[in-house]
Amino acid sequence: MRGRPASAGSSATMAVRGPSLVADPATTVAGSKPDRQRAIRDVARAAVVGSQQELVDLLIERGFAVTQATVSRDIAELGLVKAPRAGRHVYVVPEALGASRGTDSSPRPSDERLHRILADIPLSVGRSGLILLLTGSPGTASVIGQAIDESSLTEQEGTLAGDNTLLVLFADEARLLAWRERFDDIRSIAQEGRTP
Repeated sequence: MRGRPASAGSSATMAVRGPSLVADPATTVAGSKPDRQRAIRDVARAAVVGSQQELVDLLIERGFAVTQATVSRDIAELGLVKAPRAGRHVYVVPEALGASRGTDSSPRPSDERLHRILADIPLSVGRSGLILLLTGSPGTASVIGQAIDESSLTEQEGTLAGDNTLLVLFADEARLLAWRERFDDIRSIAQEGRTP
């Protein structure tokens, strides 16, 4: 993304989607990675964030200089997952799902099923714009799509399955690249037969 150059004597301008935000040096918090991730967990505990961009905006309001790619990595490292809350899907901390694990049959996001499927199904990955095309053997697309939907992969906007082709849709390049890197890691582990 390109931002406008700052004029002489003005505060630094941060390029983000939406209106320009000018950082005030008096209130900006540099924030270490642990501080930033603590803030992300606090926001996720409140269950109010439905997208990575919303989280970026909230962190910027709190004084953190972040990009969507950084937030995407933090979400993966913290193990945040999307869950239905108040009529929409929002990011939640894993322990918010833990209470229902023993009494509820609802699946907890896990990569275990995706590992098993990727170990058994030969898959090719292509790309068209902000869409990844995953092609497997006949009749496997919906199985792969469901395993992705149940996994810890959250950067995608959605999946659309045909017979042997699955489309994975993304809102922007950074999310696609972050997802692809994590997917390739999961796939590599599955193909090598390693336990994650």
